[in-house]
Formats: sequence, C-alpha cells, structure tokens
Amino acid sequence: MPVIAMVIICSLVGGAFSLVGGLILSISRRVEVFAGYATAFAAGALLAAAFMDLLPEAIEETAAGSTLAFTMIGLIAFFLLESCVNWFHKHDHPPEEHDDNEVLVPMVVLGDTLHNAIDGAAIAAGFLVSPVSGVIVTLAIAAHEIPQEIGDFGIMLHSGVSRNRTILINLASALAATVSAVIFYLLGDAVEITLAPLLGIVAGFFIYIAATDIIPTIHKERDRLVQLKKAFWLIAGVVVVSLAVAALHTFANTLGLEL
Repeated sequence: MPVIAMVIICSLVGGAFSLVGGLILSISRRVEVFAGYATAFAAGALLAAAFMDLLPEAIEETAAGSTLAFTMIGLIAFFLLESCVNWFHKHDHPPEEHDDNEVLVPMVVLGDTLHNAIDGAAIAAGFLVSPVSGVIVTLAIAAHEIPQEIGDFGIMLHSGVSRNRTILINLASALAATVSAVIFYLLGDAVEITLAPLLGIVAGFFIYIAATDIIPTIHKERDRLVQLKKAFWLIAGVVVVSLAVAALHTFANTLGLEL
C-alpha cells in the first residue's frame, strides 16, 4: 500500500476517533467519569509517544542537544498559541463557567479545527519517518482526541447547538486533520526536509498537552481515590503505548521494513 494512502487512512481514523467521545456524549451526558479516566490515559499515551518514539527517532537523525532545543521551541510555541486562541479546553472547567455562548461556540470550532490540523501535521511527520512511527503517532493522537471531543461536544450542546449540527460541525472540523496530513506529507516528501526538528516540535506538542492540560487536573482532583485511579490510567497509557511502540518496531524489523 502506498504510504500516502496510509497517511489518508490513519488521518481519517484519527478524525473518526475524535468523534467517538462526542457521539457518546450526544447519546448520554453521563460520561464525566469516563472522560476523566480517558483523559488520564491519553496523557500517558502522549508522553510515551514523545519519549519512546518521536524523540529517539529525532536523536538518531541529529544531535540530542539540537533535538531537545526544538522540543523546547515546540513547548513554548504551543504555550503562546494556547494563550492567544485557547486551543485546548481545560478539563477542569465545566461548560457552565462560560457565559458568552455567541463567542464561545466559534472559538470552540476554530480551536478544534486548528487542533485537528496540528494533529494531521503530526501524523504526516510520523509517516515521513516510517509507517511504524506514523501508526504510533496516530494511536497517541486518537487516545487524546476522545476525551477532548467530549469537552467540545459538551460546550456546544450546553450552548444550545443541536446535536445533529454539533456532529456535522465536528465532522467537518475532523477533516482538517486529513487535509493537513496530506499537505504536510507531500511537502515533506517533495522537499526532503530534515525530520529531526519537526519530530522535536511534535514531541514538544505532545509533552505540552500532557504536562500542562491534563496532569494538573489530576493533581486538583479532590477525591483521593479518584486521583489514584487517574494516576493508574496515566501509567496504563504509558505502558500500553510503550508496548505498542516496541511491538510495532519488532514487527517491522521482522518484515524487513525501513524504520
């Protein structure tokens, strides 16, 4: 199968996963517990993808110091972007805290679309390294998208947007990942850019989401038992994705695929 076809399929799969959480919410709004644990799992998945796959791949291409510098640039860049656009909706702020619905809904749509476009670029960066890395990045993004979309759907439904319209809006927004993935992959493949800086920036993106958007909410959990459970699911995310990284690389080596 051509790699570009895999990029399209995986970006569509990532978009489909982004809708799963919202569709669950559209059926039943009693998903707060699920969302909390899924969010913790996603944090672990993102950290494992960054530290067990993206950064090692980048360091193989260039010096460790240079790779980590780009990771730092990625962290700072996404901090500035979040400050300006409020891309990533904090999991500890329920929809009731937002009063200006006329401004809020467009911001949610804009933020979600930009977020999906960045996800698509990350998927493309993974596939520019190898199909295995592309699949790993897709898995990590999918794990994060489910809980994030629950928050987005919740805000839009609470703001008075109908369920059908909410689903259609998020479906269109999810396609931004596919468009972005195809564009970035074709550009990267044609220009033959150095991948290490891009991988370092994507790793910074993953670390930023986990460390600033998700983990602090676990610390703020008042119920100690729930906090312990969320910590368990975070560790589970690290373990599952780390094992997936090892298994996929072993499988690729067995088939003689280029890593």
